[in-house]
Amino acid sequence: MQFTEHSLELSVMELFENEGYTHQTGQDIHREKTDVLLPELLATFLRHRYAADFLSESEISSIIIQLKNISGSDYDANKRMLDLICNGFTFRREDKSQKDLFIQLIDFEEPERNFFEIVNQVEIQGREQLRIPDGIIYVNGLPLVVLEFKSAIKENTTIEDAYKQLTIRYRRDIPELFKYNAFVVISDGVNNKIGSLFSPYEYFYAWRKIKSTDKKVDGISSLITMVKGLFRKDRLVKVIKDFVYFPDSSDKETKIVCRYPQFFAAESLYKSIGSAIRPNGNGKGGIYFGATGCGKSYTMVFLSRLLMKSRELNSPTIVVITDRTDLDAQLSKIFIESKNYIGDENVECIESRALLKEKLEDRKSGGVFLTTIQKFCEDIKLLSERSNIICISDEAHRSQHNLEEKTVITDNGVEHKYGFAKYLHDSLPNATYVGFTGTPIDEMAQVFGNVVEAYTMKESVADGITVNLVYEGRAAKVILDQKKVREIEEYYAQCEDEGANEAQIAASKKAVANLDAIIGDDDVVASVAQDFIDHYETRVREGATVEGKAMFVCSNREIAYKLWQKIVELRPEWNEKKDFGDKDYKPIEKIKMVMTENKAKDTKGLFELLGNHEYRRELDRQFKNVKSNFKIAIVVDMWITGFDVPSLDTIYIYKPLQKHTLIQTISRVNRTYKGKDRGLIVDYIGIKRAMNEALKKYTGDENEEFEDTDKAVVIVKDQISVLDAMFNDFDTSDYYNGSPLKQLECLNRAVEFVQTTEELEKRFMEAVRRMKKAFNLCSSSEKISKSEKDKINFYVAIRSILFKLTKGDAPDITTMNHHVAQMISEAIKSDGVEELFQVGKNINFDIFTSEYLEKINAIKLPNTKIKILQQLLQQVIADYKKTNKIKAMEFSERMKKLVEAYNNRHLDDFTAQVLDEVTKQLNDLLNDIKVDKEKFKELGISFEEKAFYDILVSCAKKFNFENQYSDSKMKDLAKKVKALVDDKTRYTDWDQRIDVKAEMEADLMILLDENGYPPVPRNEVYNEVFEQAENFKKYTE
Repeated sequence: MQFTEHSLELSVMELFENEGYTHQTGQDIHREKTDVLLPELLATFLRHRYAADFLSESEISSIIIQLKNISGSDYDANKRMLDLICNGFTFRREDKSQKDLFIQLIDFEEPERNFFEIVNQVEIQGREQLRIPDGIIYVNGLPLVVLEFKSAIKENTTIEDAYKQLTIRYRRDIPELFKYNAFVVISDGVNNKIGSLFSPYEYFYAWRKIKSTDKKVDGISSLITMVKGLFRKDRLVKVIKDFVYFPDSSDKETKIVCRYPQFFAAESLYKSIGSAIRPNGNGKGGIYFGATGCGKSYTMVFLSRLLMKSRELNSPTIVVITDRTDLDAQLSKIFIESKNYIGDENVECIESRALLKEKLEDRKSGGVFLTTIQKFCEDIKLLSERSNIICISDEAHRSQHNLEEKTVITDNGVEHKYGFAKYLHDSLPNATYVGFTGTPIDEMAQVFGNVVEAYTMKESVADGITVNLVYEGRAAKVILDQKKVREIEEYYAQCEDEGANEAQIAASKKAVANLDAIIGDDDVVASVAQDFIDHYETRVREGATVEGKAMFVCSNREIAYKLWQKIVELRPEWNEKKDFGDKDYKPIEKIKMVMTENKAKDTKGLFELLGNHEYRRELDRQFKNVKSNFKIAIVVDMWITGFDVPSLDTIYIYKPLQKHTLIQTISRVNRTYKGKDRGLIVDYIGIKRAMNEALKKYTGDENEEFEDTDKAVVIVKDQISVLDAMFNDFDTSDYYNGSPLKQLECLNRAVEFVQTTEELEKRFMEAVRRMKKAFNLCSSSEKISKSEKDKINFYVAIRSILFKLTKGDAPDITTMNHHVAQMISEAIKSDGVEELFQVGKNINFDIFTSEYLEKINAIKLPNTKIKILQQLLQQVIADYKKTNKIKAMEFSERMKKLVEAYNNRHLDDFTAQVLDEVTKQLNDLLNDIKVDKEKFKELGISFEEKAFYDILVSCAKKFNFENQYSDSKMKDLAKKVKALVDDKTRYTDWDQRIDVKAEMEADLMILLDENGYPPVPRNEVYNEVFEQAENFKKYTE
């Protein structure tokens, strides 16, 4: 017995029943098919919840109508509805003498008082047709969660198909359902993810823990974990209330559903803060150790909402502190857009210590203020003695745990200097301090307390929140003097962070100076510049970088300037301003330095290159735009922390970095981005040992080390061997040694060869995918020979052509060698395929001409011809479905059977006779569609009337009354149905108006009944005719 989608569905229902949910099927519940609410259940909840307030039945109906009447775009309606559900609303009583009543649709305080139901196979009548979601979770009759399942045992379906079902088809056809939606679930039983309806697939994540202390699980166990960890009744209502985020305003459809580490972190910190608040606590609210890139900024926003909405804390004042201006700007933007979500309109950026003092004195509670710790350096005078101030520290490194006093003797006498944090703590002595960091250090405990929640880099990569990092060492390639290499290593080992005493600091500065003297040598910088150019251009040429964005981190300003000068000397075209056709962006150079200007120290040439604050903001904007010509950023200190560019996939290190600064810097390339499998760290100074030490420190795993590109080289070579074995009996000599024409012909023959069997095709496609993925990381390695690169390009080209045949488009050419990309295009053109594809993209009736069919049949390679016919038929059937749904479905089923028979062929069946037969059957199907499209003339009705004639005939056959209804009566009735549909849909907004659609449905039923169709009334017949009417009218317009 197969484990189908239905089997998975039933097993999930059982898991929910074990959590105390009531399980029903769609047939068990009483509702109109157009109604997505369960109004009776919602009414029952309101009666019980507000029994003491004597809420009348008409008032309950009024509340339900109010919910149903919320309108707007899908996004705006959902945002408004979730606001009512999460925050409640004021209801004006019918009796004006009674006070307004605050209504909450969910009892968040006592979750067991709510009605939790899981319902599968709910039929919902949409704009076009009936839709049946696999599962809906109702809380008090509100459809808050929608679940969609796919079978894990079907190779051709994935949970991404479930994602598309929800976010494309269901969103289009039954948008009313998603007005109430908190989040959606996609699952195949093994892979289980949650996310917002408005989020890209890449932002759907698994819920891998029940408790924060659990070890994360995968596979089938992760399904159980998701149900027990997320859908436990108290947990679900908590997530819905406080962990579904909408910004106050957004140009995009931004809606963020928390990931499990964000939930556990915010919850744990909230509890820790509650026990740490003075006077009963010690003011140490705890530390969240979250891997860089795991979403700590939004975790802060989630925590701020919990704090501000807390009855026990009674609206505290929140001060959010960073130790860098760029971090402050990034975080401020998020907080400023979150006033409604946090629950306080007073969210402000504070520019000075005096202004903060004024703001704190003006209030006894509330308010969110964002600033940097550097703003506190003026003095250590008291700002506020209030204990209901929560200081949330972002990236709590040295500056915010530095409490000690230092005495310095100067020409003016003795001066007392303090660590930045000293100013803050003396200014707010009774505040509670909370630390957020991706790289905790031991000294932080004295200020913030213990780590209360941790989420490591390893976990973040496993969850797909960040990508893995791969190391490539190139120091030995540019510094050939081994004595200098050893000196660099020795000095690097001494370059520690500022230590606990002056001797350590002095030794570190001396080591840095000695190191800079070596790596700043003109000849060494020139060698680095040349190697960088070669490395970068190779990666771009081989399609190994997704968007060509790279960051080069230099040890100091002088070295950065020297490197920039050498690079533009070698590549002057990189210093030419170019635009990309967007008038909102100025033309810009390919390579730029990003540093603050220093008028006192910079040379005239350097100073003029750097620009002011506004100029650097423009650089920030341009670098984050993948289309901008600005591809390479040379930096020293700026942008190495708190600067997120998801498309950035390569970072070059030429600076002695240690511990948390090293991790923060290399994490610039760990963000997820489409097509980006890894982030590449290119080392010109010898950071590998320091990297691995830092990784062990911040993962707690002594065996953990960064992956090396050498491993990628091994994978590439292994997969080349696998592919060579597949092609053992295929003659590739024309590709490697022949003329351009011979190369093209060889490529097309190779594509045909790979399609010998479906099993061979799958193995080939997967092996090339693995090979290319690894090659993207080591494309510049000298360990991969030219002949091996030629093989890589050959196999990638075959895969790309085959991909186009099966998927309708080749992969983005930026992911492959440019020369090969051009060859692929030529190969497709040479076989007559390209023209067919172009027609296929915009189907018209010329496709049925004998001339066009001759072009198809002129293709010499039988498997390729079959693939073209398949794709062409899919397009033709999809086009026909727009006017004649029932016939298109019949043709689609015929094609499905043909394709299945072809795909299930064995090697023994690979003969010209068999393939000719498949081709003939596909051609016959194409011809039958052509004949059917012209049949209306023979019937004496119009093309449009035939669509209704076909659905009437189909229903008569399906329900066994074709002998009771003559063909002439069918044609007459089809004309009447067409006329009625034209009349009822004369309004331009008919498909948006429930009243018009309801009237058309009613009139259709009357018309059919008056004409004795069907002889015995059947709702199924009415529904199918109505669906065809809606489908027809939508597309004929």
